[in-house]
Amino acid sequence: MRQFITIASNAFMELIRQPIFLLLMTMSALFEVFLACINYFGFGDEPKLVKSMALAVMLLAGLFGAVLSASASVAREIRSGTALAVLAKPVGRAQFLLAKYAGLAMALTVLTFVNCIAALLATRMAFDAYGDIDYPGLEVFCGAMTLAYAIGGLTNFFLRRPFVSDAVMAVVIMSVLAFGVLQFIPREAARMGADYTGLDWRVVPASGLILMALLILAALALACSTRVEMVPALAICSALFLLGLVSDYFWGTRAKAGSWWASVLYTVTPNWQLFWVADALDGKTQIPLAYLGKALGYACGYIGAILAIALALFEDRELS
Repeated sequence: MRQFITIASNAFMELIRQPIFLLLMTMSALFEVFLACINYFGFGDEPKLVKSMALAVMLLAGLFGAVLSASASVAREIRSGTALAVLAKPVGRAQFLLAKYAGLAMALTVLTFVNCIAALLATRMAFDAYGDIDYPGLEVFCGAMTLAYAIGGLTNFFLRRPFVSDAVMAVVIMSVLAFGVLQFIPREAARMGADYTGLDWRVVPASGLILMALLILAALALACSTRVEMVPALAICSALFLLGLVSDYFWGTRAKAGSWWASVLYTVTPNWQLFWVADALDGKTQIPLAYLGKALGYACGYIGAILAIALALFEDRELS
């Protein structure tokens, strides 16, 4: 257990030290906030459009983050010989791979957490055709991100600490502080618009569902990284992602009609529609806890199956 925790924590720190992780987390959060500052003229559906686009950005950022992190955590270590050096110690391959997945899951959780805060602020800042841009919210959040980078630079200059990892932690802390500060700065009545309802806390369970989907993608990326490099892994995960989006249309209806081969393909293919509830955020529909539990069970079962395949692929992988 001690080796597992050490490998997982080292994998997590290694991932958040990647400059691409910092840029992906910052740019996705800023883009979600930026989406709430555009006049869409959506005939009253502007808040719904902002929520859907913010969740879509969160999902795509997690997809790229999962593949890039898995490739940096496993494929590069196999290529450089680091994995062989670790496995030369009393550490089994299963323990090594599962610890790498734990570190990858923690990094994706941090990424999703920051994006969830940005999505919540986007629901605050969204406005219809009769409203206006929430300039205080935009200024506070952008200022917090700028200050986070400044903190990373100062700790790097004066304390000789790694800039990227310190900046990542600063972005997490400053985004939370910006969210807290904006709770004391109410939206101006003239900028709200007719349909302004404040923060939509339903984004939190919706983000949790997206995190479950990202953990499945992380397991797929980890399994691919045991055999191929980053670009082929990204292609495979993107293909499975697109295939899972249309599985209801291609195989779901045939499976209900009694086709055995469609039932097999429908079971094997990950169904991402279970984790996408952006349509339910229209109106006042709540996401029930029973549905979250069902989705969590599906995610755990799928992750377990994929990790079993990843272990089988990694067991006979030549590391020298």
